[in-house]
Amino acid sequence: MLDTLRKLFGFREFRPNQESVVRALLAKRDVLAIMPTGGGKSLCYQLPAVLLPGTCMVISPLIALMKDQVDGARSNGIRAAFLNSSQSPDERDEVMRHLLSGGIDLLYVAPERFILSHFRETLSRVPLSMAVIDEAHCISEWGHDFRPDYLSLSDLVTLFPETLVAAFTATATHRVQQDILQKLALRDPLIVRASFDRPNLLYDVRFKDNPDAQIVALLKSNPGKAGIIYRTSRKSVSDTAAMLQAKGFRALPYHAGLSDTDRKRNQEAFIRDEAEVIVATIAFGMGIDKSNIRFVIHADLPKSIENYYQETGRAGRDGEPATCTLLFSQGDIPKVRFFIDSMPDEAERERALAALSKVTAFASTSVCRRRTLLDYFGERYPHENCNSCDICLGTREVVDCTLEAQMLLSAIVRTEERFGAAHIVDIVTGSQNKKILDFGHDRLKTWGVGKHHDKKYWRRLIDELLAQKVIQKTEGLYPTLFLLPKASRILKSEERIDIVRVLEKKKAHPLTKPDEAPADSQLFDLLRSLRKQIADEQGIPPYIVFSDRTLHDMAAQLPRTAEAMLTISGVGEVKLQRYGGQFLRLIDRYCSDHDERKA
Repeated sequence: MLDTLRKLFGFREFRPNQESVVRALLAKRDVLAIMPTGGGKSLCYQLPAVLLPGTCMVISPLIALMKDQVDGARSNGIRAAFLNSSQSPDERDEVMRHLLSGGIDLLYVAPERFILSHFRETLSRVPLSMAVIDEAHCISEWGHDFRPDYLSLSDLVTLFPETLVAAFTATATHRVQQDILQKLALRDPLIVRASFDRPNLLYDVRFKDNPDAQIVALLKSNPGKAGIIYRTSRKSVSDTAAMLQAKGFRALPYHAGLSDTDRKRNQEAFIRDEAEVIVATIAFGMGIDKSNIRFVIHADLPKSIENYYQETGRAGRDGEPATCTLLFSQGDIPKVRFFIDSMPDEAERERALAALSKVTAFASTSVCRRRTLLDYFGERYPHENCNSCDICLGTREVVDCTLEAQMLLSAIVRTEERFGAAHIVDIVTGSQNKKILDFGHDRLKTWGVGKHHDKKYWRRLIDELLAQKVIQKTEGLYPTLFLLPKASRILKSEERIDIVRVLEKKKAHPLTKPDEAPADSQLFDLLRSLRKQIADEQGIPPYIVFSDRTLHDMAAQLPRTAEAMLTISGVGEVKLQRYGGQFLRLIDRYCSDHDERKA
C-alpha cells in the first residue's frame, strides 16, 4: 500500500483520514467518507483500484470533467477510462472491449448510464472490485444538490451483493449523512467524518457597495492568479465578464445559457491556465480539479451554507493560501426571496427559506467565520481566534448607533413605511433629487439630519437594523421598509443599538511551516512555464503534470538528481519517467546561472 502510494502518486505519507479509508476498502468493507474539497478523496479509491483485482466503477455526475479525471489517473500510471454521452459510438465500443477483457482498473460513468439495463447486464460480466459514488450528497433530498438520477444507486447493493460500495462527498450535514447511509443500504460501513476546516482558506465578508469596482480591486490584488467569481444570474455573469474583459483581464463567462461548445471551451481555457478568471453561475465548478485557484469571490449571496462551503472549497486545493470573499448587502435578500417564492413545491420553498436564513446569518455575524461555518456542520472549532477571517483579523470596536438608528426609524415613520432603503437614505442625507422634491420629503424634520455621514454609512446601518430585527422589508422586487416591535423601544430610548465595527485588518498568519525553505519565485515562474508547455503539447490541464505545491517544493529544494526529484511531494516514478528529465534540466540550468544557489 505505502509502496504504491510512493511509486504512483509520489507521496511519502497519507493525508489525514486517507489511510483508514484505504485500509477499509482493501479489507473489502463499505465506506462513507465525508472529506473536505482538497482532502484527497480520489486517492482513497484510486489506490485500492490498482491493488484490488477487477475494475473499480466510479459513478460521478461530472461528465464534462471525466476526461480530465481520467487523464489525471493515467498520468500516475493507472489504467483508467470513462464512458459517457460525449463519446462517439466507436469510442464507447473500444472502452467496452477493454472493460470486458480486464484492461481497466478505473472506469468513470454517469448515473444516467448506470440506469440502463444493457449496461447493468454488461457489468454483471465484469469482475467489479468496488463501486464508488462520488458527490454522494446528490442522493439526498435534504442535501443542497439533490439529483433524482442518483436514487437508482440504491440498487447497487441488491444488484451486486459481492461488490463493496464506497460513497464520498465534501458536504453533508448529519441529516444528509444518515440519508446517504439509508438510501445506499451500506453494510457495516466505516464512516469517516473528517474536519470541515480548510485552514489555508481566508474568509472575508465585505459590505457590498459597488460590486464592479470591488471585484476589479480584488483582481488587482491577485495579479496573474486563477480565480472564480460567482454571480446569481446569467445576465450578471455576462455583464461582469464583459466589464472585466474591457479592463484587460483574461476573464470568461460560464452559465447554462451558453451553448455546450462555448461552455466547454471557456471551462477548458480556465483549467488550462489560458484564462485567469471564470465568471460563473453555480452551474460551474462541481468537481473542478484545478488545484491552483487562489481566490473565490461571491459577488452575490449564495443559496445556502453548503453551496458557499462547496464553492469556496474550490480554492486552494493544493494546500497553498487562498482567499474567499463574499460581497454582502441585505439588499440581496429580496432578489433571492423573489425566486424562492416562485417555487411551486411548498416543502422545497420552506427548505430554501431556511437555507437563506442561515446563510444571511453567517454573512451578518460578528463571530469568527470559521467557527460559524464549522458549527453549521456540527463541528466545534477549538481555537478562540482563527487568524484567517475578516472578524478575527480585524480590530473590532462596539459602537453605540442609537441616535443614528432613531433618525432612520423616524424617517420611515414619517413617510408612512411606504419607501425603500435608498429613498430613506436620501432623506437623512438631505438629497434634493426629483423623487424627494416631488413627495415634499425635503420638508420633513428628518431631512438632512444625517449629512455628517455618507450614504454608504447609512446603508450599512439599515443592513444592521434588518439583521437585528428592528425593521423588515416587504416581499417582492421593490421592497419597502417597515418597523418591528423593537423599533418603538429604540425610538423611546428604552433600548440602544450597538454595532460591531471592524477597523484596520492585521495580516493573515503565514501558512508556510517554519521548517520549510522559501520557494524561489523566479524559478517557480520558469517551472510553471515549462509545465504549461508540456501540458499544451499533451492536450491536458497543467495541474495534471504537476500541482503548484509540487512546483513550489522544486523551487525551494532544487533537486538535481532523479533520486532527489523523487523526494518532492507529488513526484512518483511514472511522472519522474515522463516529465522529470525536463524539469531537472531546467533546475540545473537555473542553478548554473545563479552560482550562489548551486547545491
